Amino acid sequence: MVQMLRPWKTTLTLDFNNPHLSVYRQIADGIVAEIKKGRLKPGTPLPGTRVLAADLGVNRKTVVLAYEELTAEGWLETADKSGTFVSAELPDRKAQPAKKTAGFTFNDHERLSPIPQEVNANLIVFNDGWPDVRLAPLDELAKAYKRIFQQKARWRMLGYGHEQGDERLRIAVSGMLSFKRGMNTDPQQICITRGSQMALYLAAQTLLQPGDIVAIESPGYLPARQTFVNAGARMVHIPVDEKGLMTDVLEEVCRTTPLKAVYVTPHHQFPTAVSMKVERRLKLLELSNRYGFAIIEDDYDHEFHFSARSLLPLASHEGAGNVIYISSLSKLVAPAVRIGYVTGPPAFVAALAQLRRLIDRQGDPIMELAVAGLMEDGIINRHARRASNIYKERREKMDQLLHQHLGKQVIFRKPEGGLAFWVKFVKPTDTSQLAARLLKRGVSVMATELFCFDGNPLNALRLGYASLTPAELEEGVRILATVVK
Repeated sequence: MVQMLRPWKTTLTLDFNNPHLSVYRQIADGIVAEIKKGRLKPGTPLPGTRVLAADLGVNRKTVVLAYEELTAEGWLETADKSGTFVSAELPDRKAQPAKKTAGFTFNDHERLSPIPQEVNANLIVFNDGWPDVRLAPLDELAKAYKRIFQQKARWRMLGYGHEQGDERLRIAVSGMLSFKRGMNTDPQQICITRGSQMALYLAAQTLLQPGDIVAIESPGYLPARQTFVNAGARMVHIPVDEKGLMTDVLEEVCRTTPLKAVYVTPHHQFPTAVSMKVERRLKLLELSNRYGFAIIEDDYDHEFHFSARSLLPLASHEGAGNVIYISSLSKLVAPAVRIGYVTGPPAFVAALAQLRRLIDRQGDPIMELAVAGLMEDGIINRHARRASNIYKERREKMDQLLHQHLGKQVIFRKPEGGLAFWVKFVKPTDTSQLAARLLKRGVSVMATELFCFDGNPLNALRLGYASLTPAELEEGVRILATVVK
């Protein structure tokens, strides 16, 4: 014999002294109220009449009368030898429409760029330069997690951690920055964040006051611009050429405009992928010291540089005391692993960490420990070498395909590093219409208006290649060439 478990707990309150409402009607109304709240869902079994009568301290006939009334109204239904249930089809009820207009004022920030959504698996996506998550060291990361939870003192890791992030990870990041980026950074000068975007947001909120002026590359990285605008900053757009940020234009701006900060992506400029030349880097540092503005250096995907010699960041130079350095491990491991970091003057990093506590008490200490273990064991370095070799092959393939299929219709340079090509069209091209036509053919490209801050069309596309296999690259470029022609 199968016993049916009935998830019922009596919550009805009866007023036996109410002269205007009978007890059976109070029971019926109480059950209807529970159904309307959603606690009693269609198909939920109700207690037998004897059980409910005993729970409520009433005569069984009173409960029977309430059940019969609700059955007649369509709220309940009975099944022979099974009992009484909430009806599968409830009486029509006019639900109150959801309120769509706020009854209060709020800060309606500048619209953000669309967040990439899951796409059709058959769609070939030239994104803005994502890594190939199929290469991520998932097995090693899973083992690192397992080791953490097998430790005797694992309970200690489940409490609150340091607002600047796990110390082991900060030590590992400090060592990496010293060995690979030529930076002499103490772990106490590092704050771990949930990705570089959080690092940028915290830096902007810590550094800026409403009305401060920030110079940014144009074309440039829209989320950075939106972050500064959100902090109340006014923007100045500095053009970029084949040598990076045009420091002569910046110098002219400095003579008349009190800049609080300059945001740059010097290693692989976003979106053009050019590397800022040494003389301009030194000029930018000199201007920063002369005019007293901060440099926010976003050193994204610095791990992937394919020329013989990788340029060191601004933060590694003498006289870099005004540099706030931001980077991330997310592109190296996987975008879902949200680990970024920011380093700069100790007092600034301490202030930034205190602000971080207001929006995110701490990061993910388990993930931070796991990644620290991968760095200490050399697994991250080995993965970086393997991934770099694969991406370098894909870069060569992309370069060959663009020459083969688009020939003289486009102008581009094979990037020294990074995970995307910047491809300019010889003839004026409406890239929005081109993107729409490509999508119909199963190829997705980014809208270039996301990079354009002055309203002038860019007549170019940023084509991320690293997340596509050689076969996918070949098919994608072939379709692109067909649509362009």
